[in-house]
Amino acid sequence: MSGIIGKKIGMTSIFSANGKYIPCTVIEAGPCVVTQVKTLEKDGYASVQLAFDEKKEKHTSSAMQGHFAKAATTPKRKLVEFKYFETAKTLGEVVTVDLFAEGDFIDVAGTSKGKGFQGVVKRHGFGGVGGTTHGQHDRLRAPGSLGASSWPSRVFKGMRMGGRMGGDRVKIQNLEVVKVIADKNLLIIKGSIAGAKGSYVTIEK
Repeated sequence: MSGIIGKKIGMTSIFSANGKYIPCTVIEAGPCVVTQVKTLEKDGYASVQLAFDEKKEKHTSSAMQGHFAKAATTPKRKLVEFKYFETAKTLGEVVTVDLFAEGDFIDVAGTSKGKGFQGVVKRHGFGGVGGTTHGQHDRLRAPGSLGASSWPSRVFKGMRMGGRMGGDRVKIQNLEVVKVIADKNLLIIKGSIAGAKGSYVTIEK
């Protein structure tokens, strides 16, 4: 599936031709360099590896420097494989935002913001106790009972409890491309996507 690597710039809003307010996400998409081409005969599956965002040579290992040298490009920060690219690509070829057009529907995957340790109300949407009767006055956001007593004498796996929240890979499907600004490598996408400003995202057609 054809795609490109991008970086989340932030959010903005535009008005459509009929005056409708549309919240949008701005993504710097590419340009990406093809650093490896895998084939069904040699590797067992077909894919194209793309590289994005410049990286200092002194911060790149010797093995990776050799990998980038094969593609005749400078070291990059982010590498992503795209299986079964729609059009054949060659080593060192550049993939740009021209891959997309206004009105296209795409899938965008990113890493959600880390929230740290959170309780059950924020993490799982528990309602809390709500009252202060029966001697209860300071446990409004507690999870309540975790299970039975003598049997099974343990807490079942998967019990919704407090814990670390966020930092997960989230893919949002069927987002519409509102505008393509090719000279600045920008994609304007309708709606929001997971991740903080400056985080890397993967965009698939």
